[in-house]
Amino acid sequence: MTALDDLAPVPFHDADARQRARMLSRLADTELAVALVAEPAGDTIELRMFPLEGGPVALACDAEDRLAGFLGGPVAYAAMPGRVLAGLLKTQGSGLLVNPGQPSEMLLDPAMLDWLTAALSAAPQATDARLRLTPPAPSVVEALAQPLAERLGDMRGLIAGAALAGTGAGHVVLIAGADPARQPAIAKALAETLAFLPFQPGGVDVSFTDAALPATVLQFDLSVPDEPASQPRPKGPPILR
Repeated sequence: MTALDDLAPVPFHDADARQRARMLSRLADTELAVALVAEPAGDTIELRMFPLEGGPVALACDAEDRLAGFLGGPVAYAAMPGRVLAGLLKTQGSGLLVNPGQPSEMLLDPAMLDWLTAALSAAPQATDARLRLTPPAPSVVEALAQPLAERLGDMRGLIAGAALAGTGAGHVVLIAGADPARQPAIAKALAETLAFLPFQPGGVDVSFTDAALPATVLQFDLSVPDEPASQPRPKGPPILR
């Protein structure tokens, strides 16, 4: 099971819009092995295209052995993040078949890839951390808390704390203890995550602070739990408290 498989308790095309968006968000940051016509020649690659009823598609898997297994033997491939592959295919007007035969199988047509690349171009909206902060609305917590926890889990070591708070007009994701040089990249990553999630009235902004996070807001626990050395497990998303 891979990270994409873990997000597919039901097949992608049977899932609701929220679950599909979470899978597409993870796909963007997943390194994919995409089938090529031949081994790369320097910086030049030619994607191997497969004719389907809806038009030609490229074939990619989140593990090279999955790609070889599906095609029945060794295959020329290139490794690239899903976001890069989506942009490349958008320029060609082609679709993408991901992980065929696996729990996370996805067939993305050109329109879906257009939507994906548009979501990945989301720009962060900065806000003032000195706003009067309130507890987040329960509906916002239900919609955003778990996906944000998963994304913030990737940022352990880069930030000291994170919280979700109301601002009166909308909501804000507060980030504490981030290196100023890394703040633009962190804000962009969070903006992308929010772009894949249901729109919330008043919007959701991103703010950085060096102050202690208020006790009344929803804080994400970024500590790494102690685990027995004999039973290592991948780090999971932050725990909500």
